Amino acid sequence: MKTLVPALLVATLLAACQPAADPEPAAAAAPGPAAAPAPEPEPAPEPAEAGMPSHPQLVVETLDHGPFDLARQRGHWVVVNFWATWCKPCLKEIPDLTAFDAARDDVLVIGLAYEEIEPADMRAFLEKHPAGYPIALLDVYDPPADFDTPRGLPMTYLVDPEGKVAKKYLGPITSQELAADIAAITGA
Repeated sequence: MKTLVPALLVATLLAACQPAADPEPAAAAAPGPAAAPAPEPEPAPEPAEAGMPSHPQLVVETLDHGPFDLARQRGHWVVVNFWATWCKPCLKEIPDLTAFDAARDDVLVIGLAYEEIEPADMRAFLEKHPAGYPIALLDVYDPPADFDTPRGLPMTYLVDPEGKVAKKYLGPITSQELAADIAAITGA
């Protein structure tokens, strides 16, 4: 094992030092300062985000609040929260998002349950963990096309009053962070 690690290190360094596919001709060696290394390229945005529409559509049937259409929520900030009953950070968000939704007239929250669960089982779960905002059950094999498929939960989008995604959060989010981001975006 002790000889394997240095061997891997040497192999990695050798692979990184391979010449480019089209090497430039060698310049005449002249005394002087060495050329500065090229700057590191900026990382490219993830392909899923690059292809996401600026004004995503979301039409879902909620468990107990009827249909939800994101386009009809213009004029409000909308918090689109992907979550699951088995996700502990998601459960911790429910009371905070409920309070945030109730406290602000300019904010609406929609919970998108990203798991395979029967409606009756979800209703029983919500009796023990009440959410004061609409909950929709998603088909994990056919999630909303205009949103990235969650790579982890919770995953939350903050949609501005014009219907444009203002910010995406992967991992737990608090109402304080959401309020601060809304204030920063609006300049308030």
